[in-house]
Amino acid sequence: MALKGNLRDFTITQLLNLVNLARKTGTLVLEGPNGAARIVFREGKLAYAQAGQEDNSLVSVLYRANKLNARQQRIVRENAGNVPDKELGLLLINANYLSQQDILSSVQHHYYEVVTSLLTWADGFFRFENGLAPPAGKIAVRVNLENLIIEGTRRIHERQQLQDEIPSLDMALKFTERPGTNLRKVNLNVEEWRVVSFVNPKNTMRQIGRATKMNDFEIRRIVYGLLQAGLVEIVRPDGAPQPAAKPGRLPVSTITGSKEERKSLLNRIIGRIRSL
Repeated sequence: MALKGNLRDFTITQLLNLVNLARKTGTLVLEGPNGAARIVFREGKLAYAQAGQEDNSLVSVLYRANKLNARQQRIVRENAGNVPDKELGLLLINANYLSQQDILSSVQHHYYEVVTSLLTWADGFFRFENGLAPPAGKIAVRVNLENLIIEGTRRIHERQQLQDEIPSLDMALKFTERPGTNLRKVNLNVEEWRVVSFVNPKNTMRQIGRATKMNDFEIRRIVYGLLQAGLVEIVRPDGAPQPAAKPGRLPVSTITGSKEERKSLLNRIIGRIRSL
């Protein structure tokens, strides 16, 4: 009988640790809001991984690893047809296109990156099927899980910190009003530029995440970086009603500002109470 559960109760990092300690052989199937994935293990080591319908053919893996250029990729695809990855790898080695180490290191790195991208999944379901092997024709590897477990622990901690810094993704973003700021001179990566292109008080961070196909952790991490760089600030979405002040508490509008300003205001209130 397969081991089943909810990712809210058992994190992927904990599952990796279980597989590692028990030296399990089988397939971990994940299903969540971001799609589906499967990770194959052999005696407690990573053997194969695939996320969703992503093209993880050997040709694509080698191209992304810069082991094949665009022309070589096209030639290999045209000549390989439906040749399985294992057979194609041998053909490339025998044709002196690549070495065995080039192929294995590229495949290992790809599987590692796939699992790394899954470590922050917090919603969804899992099941572990004993004894299932990688798909026929795919290249299996043997990657220790210790580094993945350490990385997963770090990302869980980072996710909690980001949730503390950005509690709600239903708030919007706007560019800060800083004279002289020129986004073209800022060194942003591709994902950051994608988020920046949607910055508008009408768009919530949750909507931006959906538009850019990023999960909650990814959008929080990028927004946090933009906040720290002073490029954007968090605002209430256009048209959203102001929250009503709770009895006995100051309205939200009176407690905005810097930490120093809020602390000064609080001290004045305390002093006023003590003088009564």
